[in-house]
Amino acid sequence: MAAALALRVVAGLAAAALAAMLLEYYGLADQPSPLSQPAPHPRPHPAPGSGASNIFWGLQISDIHLSRFRDPGRAVDLEKFCSETIDTIQPALVLATGDLTDAKTKEQWGSRQHEVEWQTYQSILKKTRVLEKTKWLDIKGNHDAYNIPSLDSVKNYYRKYSVVRKDGSFHYLHSTPFGNYSFICVDATLNPGPKRPYNFFGMLDKTRMEELLSLAKESSQSNHTIWFGHFTTSTMFSPSPGIRSIMSSATAYLCGHLHTLGGLMPVLHTRHFQGTLELEVGDWKDNRRYRIFAFDHDLFSFADLIFGKWPVVLITNPKSLRYSCAKHEPLERLFHSTHIRVLAFSLSSITSVTVKINGVHLGQAIHLSGPIFILKWNPRNYSNGTHNIEVIVQDSAGRSTSAHHIFSVQENIHLSFDPMASFVLLTDHYIWARVLFVLIALLQLTVLFTFRYQVCPELKEPSGFVNLTSFSLHVLSKIKIFYYSMLLLTLYTVLGNWGRGVLLGSRRGFWFFLSFFVDKKFRKRYYFFLIGIFFQLVCFNIPLMAYLCWSLLHRCFGHSFRSHLHQGKYLKILPFHLLMLLLYIWQVHSCYFLYVTYGPLAFLLSPLRTWLTLLTPVLIRCVWTLNSTKFGNFMVQLKT
Repeated sequence: MAAALALRVVAGLAAAALAAMLLEYYGLADQPSPLSQPAPHPRPHPAPGSGASNIFWGLQISDIHLSRFRDPGRAVDLEKFCSETIDTIQPALVLATGDLTDAKTKEQWGSRQHEVEWQTYQSILKKTRVLEKTKWLDIKGNHDAYNIPSLDSVKNYYRKYSVVRKDGSFHYLHSTPFGNYSFICVDATLNPGPKRPYNFFGMLDKTRMEELLSLAKESSQSNHTIWFGHFTTSTMFSPSPGIRSIMSSATAYLCGHLHTLGGLMPVLHTRHFQGTLELEVGDWKDNRRYRIFAFDHDLFSFADLIFGKWPVVLITNPKSLRYSCAKHEPLERLFHSTHIRVLAFSLSSITSVTVKINGVHLGQAIHLSGPIFILKWNPRNYSNGTHNIEVIVQDSAGRSTSAHHIFSVQENIHLSFDPMASFVLLTDHYIWARVLFVLIALLQLTVLFTFRYQVCPELKEPSGFVNLTSFSLHVLSKIKIFYYSMLLLTLYTVLGNWGRGVLLGSRRGFWFFLSFFVDKKFRKRYYFFLIGIFFQLVCFNIPLMAYLCWSLLHRCFGHSFRSHLHQGKYLKILPFHLLMLLLYIWQVHSCYFLYVTYGPLAFLLSPLRTWLTLLTPVLIRCVWTLNSTKFGNFMVQLKT
């Protein structure tokens, strides 16, 4: 009765938690945009033609990670970017979207702010006089907020060495003779900023959301609005109606942070359900990526580039079909345009700009002004379906670059984005992390309770994998030391204090799977869910339970550790021991990481790291040295 009641309580709590999480998720998804507007009226003119006006362009660079310990080439190349690249492209503005500095310790495991990294950043901007050439808007990333107790801290070097020097979101208005263009910064960095690894996700509270809503309303009369920030929307926590809804009036959201997932996904682009493009740019740190974007007669175009590769080419008309949005752009201007338009830049003079459509040579674009090249065309010749445009640019140094994309002058034709990229950028990862955490913990508890109070069935020969697994779970659950060890470990992972240590500067605190406590306040940090799922439940708790079950099964067959090893089936036995050994080494490594990052106190007072690391060998030894009489009943059933 007690077990059944306990199981009902656990199931009820889990169901309530899951329901709350799902309601929160769908509540965010189904909220109408606070800035929803009717579809714009047709604006066929001015259409892209032979004029040099109605166009401007800018650059984006992200995740620079200037480091005092690693890769001095980052600083060298950034200086070259601020001189050579900026001088050649001459952008109206540059968006530096966070992680300006690396803020790691020498061994790369810990985190702290190094003033010398910020001084290097500032000296590069001053030496190249980049602020005299363009509008430079730099914002903070999670690395720029590592280990900062408060925004007023002397360690908040962003206030001292950046260009903007203003914490929080802001609105920059770029004015031109043909209209105004709004650029809204989203500052989702944590305040206070904890050390690694609890600083991966950004957070927007209600105050910040109200501020962003106000900025969005300010931009309502602009030709276009571009939002930019460090975090992808999938790695930002925001209360209802959600950050995507707030920025729904924007043409695009430009961000960084994910570093193209270590090169696994070099293109991370998608479109929100509200129509806004989300465009993550590759990192400068390892890949030297940057982006050029342009508004040509209010048609938005961009290209992701590699530093040092020339010529740079951007086709602004006809624009790419995949990145077209009728809600934000006057796409009808494409049909009324008279010229193909290309931006081409190089260190040497441009010698030829060749245009092809569907593989057919259309001609050589002529130089109009600055980097603008044009070629007369008739869009009505391409009024049906989709078409491929290719532009090949050569310079006097013999360098050549080709750019191409699919376009269409027909309405109601769309191209989809990579489903994996959309999953990465559109999924609110903290939602599934919370759900998965609860489900895994609930599954473990249910298995332990169920097999503890169920009658153990006889194991008959021959026995399959399912029967052996079930039998081993019965054995584990009915031997008190293993049952209570696994039960306590699971419950403590969900409810207990994960550790204590120096969390912020010199301030001590302790943390749980949902939050950390410092300065007499609980602060939510949903990234702990991911830590709990992957580094605790999946990578250790569950494998440890499986290994104990496997070992207990061998004991039930009458084997000791030595006889078990001398069965002559090394290829079947050793992989299990080696896998557990590797996971144990990972757990030891986690303890060392804890020591380096959060200090000796965190190392000593960490039940889920140090204590568990010490107790695991004791538990495993107990399996193989436990008196065989403890397995008597199970061994009798096995022989029956």
